[in-house]
Amino acid sequence: MQTFNELGLSQPVARAITDMGFEATTPIQEQTIIPALSGRDIIGQAQTGTGKTAAFGIPLVEKADTGNDKIDGLVVTPTRELAIQVAEEINKIGQHKGVRALPIYGGQDITRQIRALKNRPQIIVGTPGRLMDHMRRKTVRLQQVSVVVLDEADEMLNMGFIEDIETILEEVPTERQTLLFSATMPKAIQNLARRFMIDPKSVSVGTKEVTVPNTEQTYIEVQEKQKFDVLCRLLDIQSPDRAIIFGRTKKRVDEIAEGLNKRGYSAEGIHGDLTQSKRDSVIRNFKKSVTEILVATDVAARGLDITDVTHVYNFDIPQDPEGYVHRIGRTGRAGKSGMAVTLVTPRELNQLRLIEQITKRKIMRKPIPTVNEAIESQQQLAVNKLMQTLDEGGTHQYKEMAESLLETNDSVSLLSAALKLLAKETDTTPVTLTEPVAMRQKKQSYDKRSRTAPQGRGERNKSFRSNNKRPKRSKKIS
Repeated sequence: MQTFNELGLSQPVARAITDMGFEATTPIQEQTIIPALSGRDIIGQAQTGTGKTAAFGIPLVEKADTGNDKIDGLVVTPTRELAIQVAEEINKIGQHKGVRALPIYGGQDITRQIRALKNRPQIIVGTPGRLMDHMRRKTVRLQQVSVVVLDEADEMLNMGFIEDIETILEEVPTERQTLLFSATMPKAIQNLARRFMIDPKSVSVGTKEVTVPNTEQTYIEVQEKQKFDVLCRLLDIQSPDRAIIFGRTKKRVDEIAEGLNKRGYSAEGIHGDLTQSKRDSVIRNFKKSVTEILVATDVAARGLDITDVTHVYNFDIPQDPEGYVHRIGRTGRAGKSGMAVTLVTPRELNQLRLIEQITKRKIMRKPIPTVNEAIESQQQLAVNKLMQTLDEGGTHQYKEMAESLLETNDSVSLLSAALKLLAKETDTTPVTLTEPVAMRQKKQSYDKRSRTAPQGRGERNKSFRSNNKRPKRSKKIS
């Protein structure tokens, strides 16, 4: 796993990636971005949810010329929903460079899209049928396109768009870079690659099944503003001996650690901005149980040699299934049991389902814990501590003091006071966290009932297709 800082990105793009809350690359990003930046054609085989939008979005933005009023990049997607999502993410990546992406798709007034095209976006993200409509009207001209991305190519094949894609590619300059992404590689997609790509680099990324059988995996659906209080209740109820809490960004990590300390927990944060000496100090304190809770970003937690972690809390759901596997693998090691709890907002439930689907594991839903449950758990913990101390013995030096106290106080009152002293009181000190950057929404699976009718398959497009095909590009796929 690399950090985005290690990719040599331009300052505006690196700043945008930081603003989006991403530090570490996913496997598809790690293997794709650098060769794509060098101009190489790429075939990426990866499931939805593995971070492939940024894998092609970053090179698209880096290569875009903001001083040119022509279209530099083209992304073809199977559905309007995906076109919107991809354009949104590219706009986030390009926000500081001044690169703009425009989604064009069927179902939206075409005159509205024509007006938007007059603002000269550098990148177009479109569905095949509507894209061809604009090409026929000459409201979209592809003569200056230098990078073409085919996203979810197998889905476009399933929806009957393969001929439309061929027609679009024939209208784009031969000297271009082509990036093709597909979850599967049926023969028709392989043929498409052979015809339109030159010596492409093949990248295949799968997600390993979670190999932590001793870890109980649960999630709690909770509103963003309730997250911190729910986390504190979980800590009170579960009383972890050693816990890691994962936050999405460095700022979140700092705020969570500070908030926990305000409420009486022993916590320290670790992320990429810490000096090496401070990082070593934080890890040393955690290993020696001076600190019970480590709050970390994904990057900071990689490579940590820490054993006996009893609980992992995903305060923010990870951006991809690989990240989830990496996080929960911190507990349940060496045959010991562990617990992993993920806090999920309603809008992130689709991302959770995707993690379940790709990791082939069911994550059990749990209700939001109540304040009373937290109080009762702390009280029971105090009783357990008292009984453990009694079993261990060595209390004879306190016997005379106890007898003296019993002369003026009844035993029940004394014992109640002792338990109160041992039990952690529920703390409601106000803690405010900065609102996080919204998790990008992954594409939903499409079934026959919800699938948008294939666009651009009618007689209206036949006249557009040229009978003078460009020569086939037949370089071998690597």
